[in-house]
Amino acid sequence: MSSASSAVDSADPTRTGDDPAHAGRPQAADGRNARTAATRAAITAAAERLFAERGVSAVSNRQVGESAGQANNTAVAYHFGSKADLIRAIIRNHAQDIEARRAPRLESTRGSADIRDWIQCLVLPSTEHFSALGTPSWYARFNAQVMTDPALRTLIYEDALASASLQETLQGLRATAGAIPPRIRRTRADMARQLLVHMCSERERDLALAAAGTADPGLQHWAGASVDGDVGTWEELSADLVDALTGLWTAPVTR
Repeated sequence: MSSASSAVDSADPTRTGDDPAHAGRPQAADGRNARTAATRAAITAAAERLFAERGVSAVSNRQVGESAGQANNTAVAYHFGSKADLIRAIIRNHAQDIEARRAPRLESTRGSADIRDWIQCLVLPSTEHFSALGTPSWYARFNAQVMTDPALRTLIYEDALASASLQETLQGLRATAGAIPPRIRRTRADMARQLLVHMCSERERDLALAAAGTADPGLQHWAGASVDGDVGTWEELSADLVDALTGLWTAPVTR
């Protein structure tokens, strides 16, 4: 059918849509879009889990596709392009909820001179998001795997730079830690990142193992306390992280 006749047909107020050439086209397009969205969601979910459990470099696009139920070995490349693009998609899947949780905290924290307030604004949106994911979940471990890969770490930094609320939070934290010499401040920021990323990863792993009944009930922690299968909660870890990071940032400088 020519474009001219299509324009006339679409403008005809008496047209009922019974023409087989036109019937079902919007529904078919909606169906294709829904299938594409479902496929992309299955691929990102499979990749997040596999990357978290095995490490990013140990997982191929073919393995991701197979785990997502895709018979076509090129499905990941078709829907996402490179592995880096797939990782970006996973990060962005979670970023919106974390941003939404940070916004009200930031609103109530602006103007505070208490470093603890800014640490809460940094930590709690992420730990609340991890908690909301339920058990088992994989995003905290996925983050840890990406952050330990120098070639991929920049992807998380790119997302951080794109977040106005996170940037404002970090500026507030820097302002309240302004008395610390710059080189020491940089070292403590690195320590804080390691603590936040890897403690969240460990809590997620412990919760998943406990839920599966595979945690060691007699495990002795190095500090001397028996775990006895009680791995704690995200809420408890949130409080512990805020306490520990407040101590880290307010510790005296001795050099």
